[in-house]
Formats: sequence, C-alpha cells, structure tokens
Amino acid sequence: MTQVTVDGAASVKQAFAQFPSGVAAFSAMVGFAPEALVASSFTVGVSLEPPLVMFAVQNSSTTWPKLRRAPRLGVSILAQGQEAVCLQLSSRTQDRFAGLATSTSDAGAVSIDGAALVLECEVVSETPAGDHAIVVLEVKSVEINHDAEPLIYHGAGFRQLVA
Repeated sequence: MTQVTVDGAASVKQAFAQFPSGVAAFSAMVGFAPEALVASSFTVGVSLEPPLVMFAVQNSSTTWPKLRRAPRLGVSILAQGQEAVCLQLSSRTQDRFAGLATSTSDAGAVSIDGAALVLECEVVSETPAGDHAIVVLEVKSVEINHDAEPLIYHGAGFRQLVA
C-alpha cells in the first residue's frame, strides 16, 4: 500500500476511484422533454423509515437545477451491458435520450428500461458539501430486475460482478 499526501483534486479523484460503486441515472420529464444526469455517488439505505437514499451532485451541473424542480425523479441503477447508455446519458449532446428505451411514470419520473433497479423518488433535502451538494431522496416505489446485475464503476472504468 502506498500513502500519498492529498495535494489537489487529481490525487483525491485517483484515491476515490479505488472504491467500487454502482452507476445511477437520475431522470425526469422537465417541461415536455426528459432530462438526466449520471452519478456514481449514489447511496442506498440512508434510512428505512422513511425509505431514504442519497447522492452527490456537482455544483457546476447544469442539469441538476432542472431536475430538482421535477415532482418525482426516476433513479435507474444501470445494469451490466448498459455502458453505452451511461456514456450517452452523461454526454453533453442535445438529446441524451435518442434511441434509448425508457418509461415515464404518471408523476414524470423517467426510468431506463433494462436497469437492474429503478426507484421513483421525491427530493427531501439538499445540503451544500464543498464543490457538491448532497441530495436526499425519499423512495416512493421500487422495481427490481432480478435478471440483471448492476453495472460497476471502479478505477475510472466499468466493471462486472464476478461470482
């Protein structure tokens, strides 16, 4: 093991890349168009009563100010094989949803078809945290895809679970 002094964002980012995480797409209808952002900073089990989850979003995000106004967010935990979906949703293109199979709830939450897990959530709180904000969401419904394994992000790349 090598100990390195934290000397800026690059060294912290490299260190944080050693922690594997799932990949979550946060999506909703905003006006008449779907919006999405992707984060690997998603945490389940913040609370069971009420059911709460959280994620961190960069203060520089131009999508989060749009999404935070939505009555409900779809949180799609992407599945193995959805690497291209992740890259498309996190791109800066005009239509991040072009060609993607999605579903939209009556409340406007958008989910990505084929995801390992889909949650429909409402924003509970947002707390400043350095160059990010911590967003707490209350889970209103869940849909589990028992036939899919989650997409894993580790070491600045996509990985798969191996038994």
